[in-house]
Amino acid sequence: MAAQSNRNPAEHFIKIPNIKFTKLFINGQFVDSVSGKTFETIDPRTEEVITRIAEGGKEDVDLAVKAARDAFDNGPWPRLPGCERRRIMLKFADLIEENTEELAAVDAIDGGKLFHFAKTRDIPSAADTFRYYAGAADKIHGETLKMSRELQAYTLREPIGVVGHITPWNFPAQMFSAKVGPSLAAGCTMVVKPAEQTCLSALFYAHLSKLAGIPDGVINVITGYGHTAGAAISSHMDIDKVSFTGSTAVGRLIMQAAATSNLKPVSLELGGKSPVLIFEDADVDKAGEICVAGSRVFVQEGIYEEFVKKLAEGVKSWVVGDPFDPAVRQGPQVDKKQYERVLSYIEHGKREGATLLAGGKPCDRKGYYIEPTIFADVRDDMIIAKEEIFGPVMSVFRFKTMEEAIKRANATEYGLAAGIVTNDLNIANTVSRSIRAGIVWINCYFAFDRDCPYGGYKMSGFGRDFGMDALDKYLQVKAVATPIYNSPWL
Repeated sequence: MAAQSNRNPAEHFIKIPNIKFTKLFINGQFVDSVSGKTFETIDPRTEEVITRIAEGGKEDVDLAVKAARDAFDNGPWPRLPGCERRRIMLKFADLIEENTEELAAVDAIDGGKLFHFAKTRDIPSAADTFRYYAGAADKIHGETLKMSRELQAYTLREPIGVVGHITPWNFPAQMFSAKVGPSLAAGCTMVVKPAEQTCLSALFYAHLSKLAGIPDGVINVITGYGHTAGAAISSHMDIDKVSFTGSTAVGRLIMQAAATSNLKPVSLELGGKSPVLIFEDADVDKAGEICVAGSRVFVQEGIYEEFVKKLAEGVKSWVVGDPFDPAVRQGPQVDKKQYERVLSYIEHGKREGATLLAGGKPCDRKGYYIEPTIFADVRDDMIIAKEEIFGPVMSVFRFKTMEEAIKRANATEYGLAAGIVTNDLNIANTVSRSIRAGIVWINCYFAFDRDCPYGGYKMSGFGRDFGMDALDKYLQVKAVATPIYNSPWL
């Protein structure tokens, strides 16, 4: 079984911040919801209530959209020179960096994020993502077109308008910056609905955006539930674009709502069951380190037994516990619902006959903690092999040939990401071109970067976050043509 840390370092080494922002952020002000309703946000470390947060509904979304529409149609943000948007966004990034420790602590108590990881990676990465897109704000250019007759033409790349962002609970800092950053650079205004499980930091970012000088109405944050606030955003007639990251089932609902309202474009980053293919020429120790975040791990039969043995040994040192403890490598699940969902999948794996190598049960402590769980000898038709679990559960499969591995890796409705572990360039080239996924990591699984587009194939959605591809989602292309007379050339 995995090691458990029973220390409570948050009480001794880290000052837990007072929660400063719990109201909706509309038109530059923190306000109560129209209904006056609030909901509890729970600390997954302790199962105790952190605070109560304003519960936004349709009426609140209407107010936020009205503010965003006015800021877009009449406000300065879309009309500022790109260099001025850049200056303000860089100030926003600096303020995020100045508040790194507090933001990291908020995500740790609100969502169970590892504090040391959030402090050194998540929050600095969010700040740098805003800097990245700030650098693009004054480089949005159209093209001059060579026409086939006596016309001259050019294109303009204009902001798409009011954007609705709906973000998930798993990476609150990165998701906020990955969606808000490029849409700000493009000159859009927006309504952000963070996941109800991890919405405290989004309100903090809204506060910092005002301090940075982003005009009122440009960023609005509505906290609440998907079936109310999220549904209102998806179906709103005055929202011009929706960007969503979350489950495939909810993505379908958002597409339907967009189609039956004003036919707004949507971009969707949805579920995944990403394969990691480990070939027998790989270094087994390094392969184990690389695939640690994988959920569907295919291992070639020549190294299968050795790999499985070392994997089972390695998980014993994997420390589970309070996310403020620097020795901990895995914190709690985000909430009770997700905790019970992951445990139900573990029971499916046991019932369907997979070999339980490690874990398989809750940790013996208060909080939503689950032992890191590894199943070996998993078959492709098992539930744990087909459905996204989103928890500390790894399934290990055996394969013989490269062709078999490619076929089985692609035998899923998803196509979000994939990993390859090999020292053979020919294998790497062939497999990376054969896998139907939006990103393929070779010997560097889970290596995200703000300059690298991320998104899916098939039922993992469409559209890309990160990279310059993300900027395109928030821009419209307008062509302008005029006649030319008596020109010496076309």
